[in-house]
Amino acid sequence: MNKVKVAFVCVHNSCRSQMAEALGKRYALDVFEAYSAGTETKPSINKDAVRIIKQLYDIDMEKTQFSKLFHDIPQPDIVITMGCNVNCPYVPCKYREDWGLEDPTGKSDDQFIKTARTIENKVLDLKARIMSGAIKA
Repeated sequence: MNKVKVAFVCVHNSCRSQMAEALGKRYALDVFEAYSAGTETKPSINKDAVRIIKQLYDIDMEKTQFSKLFHDIPQPDIVITMGCNVNCPYVPCKYREDWGLEDPTGKSDDQFIKTARTIENKVLDLKARIMSGAIKA
């Protein structure tokens, strides 16, 4: 049986969605395939996000991930928008939710850490809801 495909999306695919992809792969690989994408790309992932995820989780996003557009990933079953504060990208899917996360770009390390921990908790909750059948994808 194929695993559920989850896409974490935001406009630039350079910070929150990248963090979510990394933590999805770390904590939920047994339940879903994690991807991230955006409507635009950046030349590199946000350096503060890379540093904080490396510091907290020992994951080197620069080695395992890159900024991607929607056509660069498989068709997702579940789309999680990060809280774009603009028009979040639309991607067809079976289930969609918005996590309403404020972009930590340009803010303190404490804000990046808070965002990373929030994403970690939300990824674990998403995993549990998929496993329990609360989310049909």
